[in-house]
Amino acid sequence: MKKITKLNKNIFLKGILPLVLFLSFAININPSKVYAEIAETEINGELINASSEFLRDLDFETWQLVAYKSSLFEDKLILRVIGYPGNLRIDHPTRLRVESGRKQWLLDDKTLLNAELVNDGRQAAAEFDLDELIQDIDKNRPLRLSLSSVFSELPVPPFLVKEWRSLS
Repeated sequence: MKKITKLNKNIFLKGILPLVLFLSFAININPSKVYAEIAETEINGELINASSEFLRDLDFETWQLVAYKSSLFEDKLILRVIGYPGNLRIDHPTRLRVESGRKQWLLDDKTLLNAELVNDGRQAAAEFDLDELIQDIDKNRPLRLSLSSVFSELPVPPFLVKEWRSLS
């Protein structure tokens, strides 16, 4: 009886265990990745390819970030920050501060140049010129956004930065 038990342990240790370990490593080599989605979206009355993602700031408020090339702004890349109505009542123009490591950018406010947003009584969105930032970075780094008296820090993951860079 002991001989059979040893034989079963040896088969398990020499055959099945290595196979199980190999399969677990093989599956983890290419884990499923998360990407923002570039999709055709209606913006300013026309269908445009845009990157859209919902993110939470450090106060757990949810914001939608939409990056798109705008014909209103000479095909510049625009970042639209959308909050729930009432969360984004700010004085325009203001600048969006973006940080990555030691680098910092101040993005120009384009909200008042968009008639659709100016005439929207909810005041739940603001737009910023994303072109300068995207042209200045060469890697998909995490970013931190801050908008004075609206949110102090909104982390942007590298996969979203990659998505924005692919639009330009």
